Amino acid sequence: MQCIDRRVALLPLHTYDSPELELAVDRLLAATFAANSCRSARIVLKPNLITASNGLLPCTNARVIEAVCRWFVDHGARVLVGDSPAFGTACSVLRRIGALPALSALGAEVVEFRRRRRVELPGGHWASLAAHALECDYLINLPKIKAHSQLRLTLAVKNYFGCIAGLHKPWWHMRHGGPQGGFVELLVALLAVLPGGYTLVDGIEAMHITGPIHGQAYPLGIVAGGVNPVAIDTALQALLGVDAHRCPLWSATAAAGIAGASLTELFFSHAHPEAFAVKGFVVPEQLAPIRFNPFRFVKSSLQRLLCPLGRP
Repeated sequence: MQCIDRRVALLPLHTYDSPELELAVDRLLAATFAANSCRSARIVLKPNLITASNGLLPCTNARVIEAVCRWFVDHGARVLVGDSPAFGTACSVLRRIGALPALSALGAEVVEFRRRRRVELPGGHWASLAAHALECDYLINLPKIKAHSQLRLTLAVKNYFGCIAGLHKPWWHMRHGGPQGGFVELLVALLAVLPGGYTLVDGIEAMHITGPIHGQAYPLGIVAGGVNPVAIDTALQALLGVDAHRCPLWSATAAAGIAGASLTELFFSHAHPEAFAVKGFVVPEQLAPIRFNPFRFVKSSLQRLLCPLGRP
C-alpha cells in the first residue's frame, strides 16, 4: 500500500444504530471509491476480532462490520471478512459478537487467516501473511480505538497485525518482542507489502485504561476514515490528547519517514481533531513487555491448534 494520501475524515457519531451509522459509512467510503470501482471487486474486510471472551468491547462492533459490508455489497463487490484472532476463530468471534447472521444474509464469506504466503519485508525480514489479505482488490481495515498495555494505544496500523497468519502471530511476539527484536518496526514494514484500500475506525465506543482486552468502555462518539493508516493514527492521537512520541508504533512510523506522521501535513475533509473536546481518555503509563513469556506463548499456540475451524 502506498501511504502518501494525507486526507483524514473525522465524523461525530454517538450511536451504532441505523440509519445514522450507514449514513456515516457512506460519507466516508463514497469519498474514496467511485460508483463503479467496486463492481465485481474482491473486498476483504479486516476487523479487530481479537476475542469475544471478555464481552463485545474488545472487538470492532458488529454493526460497523455489517454497515461496511452492506455498502460494498450494494456497490456490486464480493465481500470476504477475515482475521486471525488471538483466541478462537474469525467465525466463532463473529458469531459471539452477533455479526454472523447479518453477514450471512448479505452473502459475505467469512474466511480464516490460516492459508499463508511467505513475503519478504523491507529490510530483509520475512512474514507469513494471510493469503486472503494479499489476494484482494481492496483491503478494508476496520480497527477499534483502544488503549493497549504493550503499545499504549492501538489504532489503524496495529490492526494489520491480524494479517499475520495463525500461529505466526504469537511467534512474532516471541521472536521480535524483545528489546532488540524490532517488533514495532516490523509492524510498520507490513504496510509496504499489503494491498491498498481504506481504513474506517470504530471509535463510537472506545476502550481505555488498559487493553487490548480488559479495558473499560469510553463513549468517544467518533468514526474516522482515510486511505493512509499512519495519517489516521496521527490524527486520532491528537484528538485523544495522547502524546504521539510516547506511542512506540507511531514513533516507528515517524522514524521510517512515512507520510502522515506529522499532524501539520494532514488535510481534514470534515472536522479537525481540535473540534472534539475529549477529556478523561486514559492510556497506560507503564508498558508491559511485548515479548510473550514462554507459558503464554505455549497456551496461545495450543488454543489455536485445538480450536476447530469455524467453531466457538
